[in-house]
Amino acid sequence: MPEETEDAVALLLHVTERLLKAFPGLDPRIVRGAVRTAYADLRYARVRTYLPVLMERRAHDLLSAAEQE
Repeated sequence: MPEETEDAVALLLHVTERLLKAFPGLDPRIVRGAVRTAYADLRYARVRTYLPVLMERRAHDLLSAAEQE
């Protein structure tokens, strides 16, 4: 991941922590990867107001699919 602003790093850490609690049975590396993937999908959005919630939802969907495997 290219250099990120402090706000982006804080957002990634916050979402990762929340999802680690929501998916305690998954490997933390999988959770971090899902968060990075979700951020990469949305990082160039023009309207950034809802980026945190959209990113968390996207990562949650990825993790739900991984949990079912």
